[in-house]
Amino acid sequence: MASPTSAQASPTPGKAPSATAVERRLRALANPARAAFVARYFKNGPGEYGEGDRFLGLSLPQIREITRDYRTLPTAQIEALLKSPWHEVRLLALVLLAYQYPRADERARDAIYRLYLRNTDRINNWDLVDVSAPAVVGAHLMERSRAPLHRLAKSKSLWERRIAIVSSHYFIAHGHFADTLRMAEVLLDDKEDLIHKAVGWMLREVGKRDEDTLVGFLERHAGAMPRTMLRYSLERLSPALRKHYMAVPRRARTNA
Repeated sequence: MASPTSAQASPTPGKAPSATAVERRLRALANPARAAFVARYFKNGPGEYGEGDRFLGLSLPQIREITRDYRTLPTAQIEALLKSPWHEVRLLALVLLAYQYPRADERARDAIYRLYLRNTDRINNWDLVDVSAPAVVGAHLMERSRAPLHRLAKSKSLWERRIAIVSSHYFIAHGHFADTLRMAEVLLDDKEDLIHKAVGWMLREVGKRDEDTLVGFLERHAGAMPRTMLRYSLERLSPALRKHYMAVPRRARTNA
């Protein structure tokens, strides 16, 4: 038996879905009580990083389940979904792009990548970045110049900077650490806590695969790292190493 989520307002057999129909389906499943909680969680208040974003109150598992019905949605319709004011509609669009990219031919992959980068203003919260950036941007640049990522790492946009560092998770998973470390150095002076967390997370991922590489970075930069970044990067190290690096005296960053 189909679950209520998948059964409600599912696509009509034989009829190509549209962005309008997909959004209508999501809005029909809205949970106002949960939406109010989620809006606070994703900081949509005045002056906060998610200011003005609107939420339906759907969970990521719900979105992933619904996405199964739209896996062949044309990219033009996905891009239309990215224009939605509703957070979960944009989330579904990005889950679709992350699903379609590895299954596409080279021409379609290039189109998905370009679509992604011209809509970074719509990829405007940390969950939207994290669910999609490695699978699209990281995957696309794996065998190409990494220059676009390094440009994004210096962007004025918080979300473009997060896209840059989180995309490198794809490289890390394939044993390539250099770009992550270069961007981490660039982002040492970043003022945003969400960047500190993302950089620390990526450094931790490097350390899971090559502890010596992480320790080498910490030897050069631990004293200049924001505390949140440092704590995140240390989570998989031994208690003795964590204690050691948390005790490193604070200092200005170096270019070493």
